[in-house]
Amino acid sequence: MNMHEGVQVSSKLEQLQALLAPVVVALGYECWGIEFSAQGRHSLLRVYIDKEGGVLVDDCAIVSRQISGVLDVEDPISVEYTLEVSSPGMERPLFTLEQFAQFVGQQVKIKLRSPFEGRRNFQGFLRGVEEQDVVVQVDDHEFLLPIDMVDKANIIPSFD
Repeated sequence: MNMHEGVQVSSKLEQLQALLAPVVVALGYECWGIEFSAQGRHSLLRVYIDKEGGVLVDDCAIVSRQISGVLDVEDPISVEYTLEVSSPGMERPLFTLEQFAQFVGQQVKIKLRSPFEGRRNFQGFLRGVEEQDVVVQVDDHEFLLPIDMVDKANIIPSFD
C-alpha cells in the first residue's frame, strides 16, 4: 500500500466520521469509532456505538436505519458496501488517544500501518499515553507507538 492510498482512506474515514458521528450522538449514543475497508463490491462500513449499560440489538437497528438514510442522501461512498452497526464488544477496538487512556492496564493487541523497530504487531500491556504515543509493554520492553501509525488496536479480554 503506498502512502497516497493511506491518505485517501483516512480522509474518507474523517469524512464519514464528520457525517455519521453527529447522527449517532443525536440518537443518544456514543460513536465509539468507524472502520471502513474498501474492497470493491465487498467494502464494509462498520460503525461502533456505545451507551451506558451496553448496546442491544435494537439499538444497532435504530442507528443502522438512521445512518442508512443519511448515507443514501449524502452518498459519500462511491462503491457498493455493507453497513454494519455494532457494539464495541469484549475485544473493544481502540481508535483515539482518549480511548487508549481509558484502558490503561489492559492487555492490548496493536497492528501498525508500517513496521516500527522492525515489526508491525505488538501485544502486551497498555501502560498509558504520552503526547501522541501509545505506550505498550511487551515482555520487559516498553514501546512508544505513534497513534498515527496504529492501523488496528483491540483490547484482549481477560476472563479472570
